[in-house]
Amino acid sequence: MRSVVLVLRMLALDPRSGQNQMFMELKELVVDRNQDLQWRETGRWIRSEEDVEEERWRRPHIASLSFQSLLELQNFLSHSAVLLDLQQKTLPGIAEHMVEQMVLRDQIKAEDRVSALRTLLLPHSHPSDQQDHSWFSRNISAAHLSSLMDRHNGQSELCKEAEGNKNQQDSVRCRSKHDGKLMEKTPERAEATVILVGSVGFLDQPSVVFVRLQEAVLLDSVLEVSIPVRFLFLLLVPSTSNMDYHQMGRSIATLMSDKHFHEAAHQAENQQDLVTAINRFLDCSVVLPPSEVNSEELLLSVSRFQREKLQSGEKEHSSKLQEKQDSPGAGKSSEVPLRRSGRLFGGLITDVTRRYPQYLSDLKDALNPQCMAAIIFIYFAALSPAITFGGLLGEKTEGLIGVSELIVATAVQGVVFSVLGAQPLLVIGFSGPLLVFEEAFYNFCKDNEIEYLTGRVWIGFWLVLIVIVTVALEGSILVRFVSRFTQEIFSFLISLIFIYETFAKLVKIFKEHPLQNCFQGNSSVSLCNSSMTAGSPGKTAGEPNTALLSLVLMTGTYFIAFYLRKFKNSSFFPGRVRRIIGDFGVPIAILIMVLVDYSVEDTYTQKLNVPSGLSVSSPEKRGWLISPLGSDGQFPLWMMGASILPAILVFILIFMESQITALIVSKKERMLVKGTGFHLDLLIIVVVGGASALLGLPWLSAATVRSVTHTNALTVMSKAGEPGDKPRIQEVKEQRVTGFLVAVLVGLSIVIGEVLRQIPLAVLFGIFLYMGVMSLNGIQLTERLILLLMPPKYHPDYSYVRKVRTLRMHLFTVVQLTCLSLLWVIMATAAALAFPFMLLLTIPLRMLLLPRLFSPRELLSLDADDAEPHLEEKEGQDEYSHLQMPV
Repeated sequence: MRSVVLVLRMLALDPRSGQNQMFMELKELVVDRNQDLQWRETGRWIRSEEDVEEERWRRPHIASLSFQSLLELQNFLSHSAVLLDLQQKTLPGIAEHMVEQMVLRDQIKAEDRVSALRTLLLPHSHPSDQQDHSWFSRNISAAHLSSLMDRHNGQSELCKEAEGNKNQQDSVRCRSKHDGKLMEKTPERAEATVILVGSVGFLDQPSVVFVRLQEAVLLDSVLEVSIPVRFLFLLLVPSTSNMDYHQMGRSIATLMSDKHFHEAAHQAENQQDLVTAINRFLDCSVVLPPSEVNSEELLLSVSRFQREKLQSGEKEHSSKLQEKQDSPGAGKSSEVPLRRSGRLFGGLITDVTRRYPQYLSDLKDALNPQCMAAIIFIYFAALSPAITFGGLLGEKTEGLIGVSELIVATAVQGVVFSVLGAQPLLVIGFSGPLLVFEEAFYNFCKDNEIEYLTGRVWIGFWLVLIVIVTVALEGSILVRFVSRFTQEIFSFLISLIFIYETFAKLVKIFKEHPLQNCFQGNSSVSLCNSSMTAGSPGKTAGEPNTALLSLVLMTGTYFIAFYLRKFKNSSFFPGRVRRIIGDFGVPIAILIMVLVDYSVEDTYTQKLNVPSGLSVSSPEKRGWLISPLGSDGQFPLWMMGASILPAILVFILIFMESQITALIVSKKERMLVKGTGFHLDLLIIVVVGGASALLGLPWLSAATVRSVTHTNALTVMSKAGEPGDKPRIQEVKEQRVTGFLVAVLVGLSIVIGEVLRQIPLAVLFGIFLYMGVMSLNGIQLTERLILLLMPPKYHPDYSYVRKVRTLRMHLFTVVQLTCLSLLWVIMATAAALAFPFMLLLTIPLRMLLLPRLFSPRELLSLDADDAEPHLEEKEGQDEYSHLQMPV
């Protein structure tokens, strides 16, 4: 009867499990072209399996084993020779003890002792050796094998033979030292398992020996890399046997790469413990039926079942670990940043006492080349939005606040925050919600004939008072109630604002400079174009080709920045080069399109309006100091008190953006060790921003994208990851110097006004479009909107897709779209000032209404807080690429 072979997938090889400190090499007894026997490496494991195909290593993959080989291995281990805690440090000594056990267990005859020992001491070779690789791994006849063994009988002393083999292998070893990448991928303090399998002619039955050394030792010329060996496994079968010893070797190697079996092998006291460990391994494995699989998509359910079964197996262990951490004396509840202390300014005092004692290390940790490289990148990441938002803000406020003010505010507030802040990884900057508010408040002041800048001063005064009261009452803990439901609506709305503003400005250019035919009869084209900047007396209009060139500049900037970021995840060039090009994609796009505009000399384009030197954007309209009583000393008294209402709205925006950004940056998977300070950071941002209103500077908050980018640039990824495994966060350089220097460099950019004046506004519109589109990435609402247009059978294998019925999932999406539409309508009307307050109402909506519409399980799947960096990369993608966070 034909046996059925089943495929087995190992659950313990889940990528989320802890790092496995084992390195396995599978060696098979083969014959080379010179008719010499040797142990040839045919596979290796560093958690994942790599095998040799045509003398080249294949990609790492999860091992798939036959059920029969595991059962045979279980049977052999129950009757094998087992040596635990063997005290030997040389290969000949280990081999002698192994052969002795084989004789004692009647696995070999006493007269075959020399042949067995000679077999164990044969030379080892690896695919990386620079030699002839023509060899045969199977079908060695007994007579042929016996003659080959006789060729090694010339030396009477086996130790001398071993020494000769050592010298031979040393030369091969020197040639294989080029494989340094493998050593880098090997975990620190790793131990090795050597697995020897093959067929010999002097055996009548299979012989199995399992050895655990008392101490891991370096065995010269055995392994491909210099790793101490802790375990050895030997399987020799008769040459007449039909047993697939290669699959048996793969099975024991996969078992040793499993962290649970590995631990059991370390702690085993007898042979039965090893058999019990195999049984537990089989209990946690998935068996596939021997049916044909026509599509890889059909295997998705197997992966899902594997993941759920692994999580179920780990649940009890995690519960015990959590109970231990929560036991009296083991917890650190006092260090939880979002827990109320119960006293005035208690949270602020806790932030200061926890963070400031590490101030000296904040300076020392900056003495690292990675920090110096991050400064250049983050400088462009901070300067580009300052120029973009500054130009748009200048248009919204008719020049009262523009690029100069935004650059100065970014520099001043950035310096103060980097020096005093509790979480210096945050980058302070302007954002879309604040732009919406500034436009709405300017229109309100203009309609009611109120001085805009003076009104902002009184808003600043109220902001300082509001934040002091909030910090005193530890109001920052309220950020815990801002769920993913509200965050997604907020992020999606801001992305839509960016995209809408881009095309609105482009349409405005087409209206001011309509397409026209410039031909005059049969004569050549008449081009009467000038190069005037926006804001110059006599607004330029009706210029030919201006609209088309602006369209080219905008789309060109967007596509260059977009595809340079995609290039970062391509397969071209080394990873370091790709990351540099991708990280500097926005500055490169700006530079290229500025050069394109400069080369087209006969077509007018509107340029960025930047004053020369340290000057305000509109010197004829305002100065650097804004009087609280107005330019004529007649500022309305009622407006001084009524400014508390817009102050509350501004505070809501700054509070939500800054605190949500701090939560994202401080997620536990980033492994920050110095802590954060929600109360202290909020106090510094709002107080400095409120006081800056006296200088007519815009309010700033913690910018999400720039802060996450700053943190990613300072993240050190582990280089000792296993082949096929994704790099893990090793540490983050938590320091203050990079933020401080970036803020200083942004401030110094004010002196390059002549350069900034060469940037067309259309280029900044392209960057605005890029920011809006890229900010849609990583938002679950975006994914669910796409699923609305997809038949259910094509839905991806996401957690919320599996756990929530399709109609219920679409209902949740419709609820979010309804809230989004209402916010958009409010923002487009005279009630735009109430936008922050209406956004805040989505929090009680989520807490009170949605539980009546959806079950707790559905809300847990659709509104879970899993907005963390996704490190699961596909082929050709860069491991350091994170999903974009909301702008």
